[in-house]
Amino acid sequence: MAKDALEWDLFDRAPDDRVQVLDADGTVVAPDLEPDLEAETLRSMYRDMRFCRRFDERMVSLQRQGRLGTYAPLAGQEGSQIGSTYALADEDMLSFQYREHGAVATRGMPWEYVLYWMGHEQGNAAIADLNVFPLNISIGAHIPHAVGWSWAATLRGDESVSVVHFGDGATSEGDVHEGMNFAGVFDTPTLFFCNNNQWAISIPRERQTASATIAQKATAYGFDGVQVDGMDPLATYVVTKVAREKALADDGRPAPTLIEAIQYRYGAHTTADDPTAYRDEDDLERWRDRDPIDRFEAYLRERSILDDAEIATIEDEIEADLEELITEAEAAEADPAAMFADVYEEPTPRLEAQRASLADLRERHGDDELLDYE
Repeated sequence: MAKDALEWDLFDRAPDDRVQVLDADGTVVAPDLEPDLEAETLRSMYRDMRFCRRFDERMVSLQRQGRLGTYAPLAGQEGSQIGSTYALADEDMLSFQYREHGAVATRGMPWEYVLYWMGHEQGNAAIADLNVFPLNISIGAHIPHAVGWSWAATLRGDESVSVVHFGDGATSEGDVHEGMNFAGVFDTPTLFFCNNNQWAISIPRERQTASATIAQKATAYGFDGVQVDGMDPLATYVVTKVAREKALADDGRPAPTLIEAIQYRYGAHTTADDPTAYRDEDDLERWRDRDPIDRFEAYLRERSILDDAEIATIEDEIEADLEELITEAEAAEADPAAMFADVYEEPTPRLEAQRASLADLRERHGDDELLDYE
């Protein structure tokens, strides 16, 4: 890492002075910020980015076939998700909204994660072993929890941070204000990672806030905010790495950081959305010219870190891994009684009555006929 970056110079800039290491063609435009990463680490980052793109395609396809529930595509956002997560330590806690599948993949995505998108809560339980908070569909509601975790880490004396992902639309929610205000007051080691993909479903970024940037909102809470090219994996790596070091440094500088990653989601908000109803196709194509995978691949090829043969091997590995994930998930059988397990710590009488009613139905009709029972 460049010396000036370690001295927090990244945060001594205007919030709209966007951090970028690679341009759209994969050329280094800020040599002083280029991270000193091993070739194997760079190849691994590339592999995870390609995995995420292919994972996205397969999940959307499965949803269209009726084999998966509603799914939130990530295509276009691989750079921010992979770059930022590679900058973390294994003991750091990840908390994501619902689109950051790449962050989960970087931690070693278990097959149960696919099961979650098929409607089984077991998928949320499985990612806890990876230091990933359960997915929370409620917009912004996970942010106070992530702040609380990081505050607890400070009180325990742990050298770890909490990284919480959310979208630009979440910044209109009160939970975001409450979480950031608390983090500023109590100086918690929290990295607020805003994935600004320009749209909150059909609401454009300019309708979310009158602020020139989202990053500048950090000033009101008493800590640093920085804007980064979210489609540049090296830039998101550098910014997150420095923010993490700052969060744990005992130098009097505020621990939290708000990172605004500028990017674009190529697909729909979810598979229940039709972006053609509100987006300009020409605008989408302009953003595709900045594709995070293409620019990173160009960078790696130029340095002889990647070639056609290695890419072909990576593609074969990805297809095999995806096939295994999907096969495992589709082979799993659901237990209808599991829906009662975690509603309350102590089941209420009404809940117990519902559980008993379901058990009676299963005994009389069997699981195969249960869906047809009236």
